[in-house]
Amino acid sequence: MKSALRGKTISTVEVSKVSPIGFWLHVDDRDLLVPFKQFPWFADATIRQITAVERPSPHHLRWPDLDIDLALASIEHPERFPLMSRVLPGPPPQRAQLPRRRSRKASPSSRRPARG
Repeated sequence: MKSALRGKTISTVEVSKVSPIGFWLHVDDRDLLVPFKQFPWFADATIRQITAVERPSPHHLRWPDLDIDLALASIEHPERFPLMSRVLPGPPPQRAQLPRRRSRKASPSSRRPARG
C-alpha cells in the first residue's frame, strides 16, 4: 500500500516570552531573543502587536500590525545587519512654536466715545 503525498509543511513561529529587555521567538524548535536595543521598532509596541507575528516563508517573519518585516538571519546574527533607521524610540519631536503676536494697546485718540 502506498501512502498519500503529504501536504505543505507549515513552519510556525510564536512569541514565547516578553520582558523589559525584549522578547523570545520560538522558531523551528529553538528560541531566539529579539532585544529592544537592537530592534527598537518593537520597544513601544503592545504585546498584542508583538505576538501577531507571521511566517510567510521559512526565512522571513512579518508583523503586519507594526508593518515590520525581518529576515530570520537578522535576528540570529544582528551584527551582520546594521540598523539603517535613524528613528529612535521615545516621544515624538515637538513642533516649533510660532512667536505670538503682540497685542496693541488702544491709544486714547482711537477709543470710542461713551454713549449716553
